[in-house]
Amino acid sequence: MSNYNINTICVQGGYEPKNGEPRVLPIVQSTTFKYESSQQMGNLFDLKEAGYFYTRLANPTNDAVANKICQLEGGAAAILTSSGQAANFYAILNIAGAGDHVIASSAIYGGTYNLIANTMKNMGIEATFVDPDILPEELESKFKPNTKLVFGEILSNPSLKVLDIEKFANAAHKAGVPLIVDNTFPTPIFCRPFEWGVDIVTHSTSKYMNGSANAVGGAVVDSGNFDWEKYSEKFPGLTTPDETYHGVVYTKSFGKAAYITKMTTNLMRDLGAIPSPQNSFYLGFGMETLHLRMERHYENALAIAKYLEKHPKISWVSFPGLENDSQYALAQKYLPKGTCGVVSFGIAGGREAAVKFMDSLRLAAIVTHVADARTCVLHPASTTHRQMNDEELVAAGVSPDLIRISVGIEDVRDLIADIEQALEK
Repeated sequence: MSNYNINTICVQGGYEPKNGEPRVLPIVQSTTFKYESSQQMGNLFDLKEAGYFYTRLANPTNDAVANKICQLEGGAAAILTSSGQAANFYAILNIAGAGDHVIASSAIYGGTYNLIANTMKNMGIEATFVDPDILPEELESKFKPNTKLVFGEILSNPSLKVLDIEKFANAAHKAGVPLIVDNTFPTPIFCRPFEWGVDIVTHSTSKYMNGSANAVGGAVVDSGNFDWEKYSEKFPGLTTPDETYHGVVYTKSFGKAAYITKMTTNLMRDLGAIPSPQNSFYLGFGMETLHLRMERHYENALAIAKYLEKHPKISWVSFPGLENDSQYALAQKYLPKGTCGVVSFGIAGGREAAVKFMDSLRLAAIVTHVADARTCVLHPASTTHRQMNDEELVAAGVSPDLIRISVGIEDVRDLIADIEQALEK
């Protein structure tokens, strides 16, 4: 299936029923799986055979949807998690621990910033945040002997900064560490990060991937391209015997699937942030129209961005699809077919005017969510990013007057009319 075009993979990837099996992916809503002998079960626990024995570690429905995402990204192995936050947490914790250091772009979602800056700091993992526009030589100077990875977002939420992937990938690989990126906003429809040197991709599948805001979820996809054994001293968890799992050496036993296998046998085993099969079913079902929805999201968002930039009550507009936007050149390089459906802008009059505007909208709803079929708005400084101080907000590209509108797939004429009547108030 990975040989087909991406639109076909959206519809049919991940699950290929055999003769007489259900055409639609079944929901295997079971925690456990029966076997005829203790030996069979033992072989599963020893990783000598592939199969299912407990849904916290693996489930057929979850695996089929993970396979679809893996095919869409062009990866070697993937796993689903219970949320996008869990995906980013696992992606980092799988190769970094107490006493280690990570480098991250400062232009990332507020929850992820707090995860790295505070929660993981309390676990003994130090972080250095860098401006995404940092010069290559300055970026290289931020690496330390204990640096284990670099993290960023392809398209940052909500500042819409486009990550210069090659710059960050080159610096990471020069230092012998992988580049991990969150591809939630562009999705594989608009960006395939592995083609630009990224090693590991994460997603909050709750957003565009699902498309209907009916199930929280996340995903981690490994390209299989990073040579863990070349830098064995940095990544002993992958390249030396794991005494918590029968002394297995993941790189020796699982090759390109080593990183995801370790995540399953260690982090999922011990922390258990697995999605329910029902939620995975919703996700897989939503992805069948991902290629269609992303085109409409972007088309509608571009029309609204062009409308806003000409409106006298709008002080500024940020959307990488606009030719005069500061991110346009990078977007043309990495996201030539589109970016996403999110537009950030400010209203003349500041925070008070922003609140009045949002409260006056009729079609667009004020919700703590983004990137689904229905248009919604949010004021990040007082909601998703409220844990940041003013200095951190500036570094993340979140001004106090910033409004984030996630443009849905409704008729754009109705959306513009809604924005117009709200601006009049």
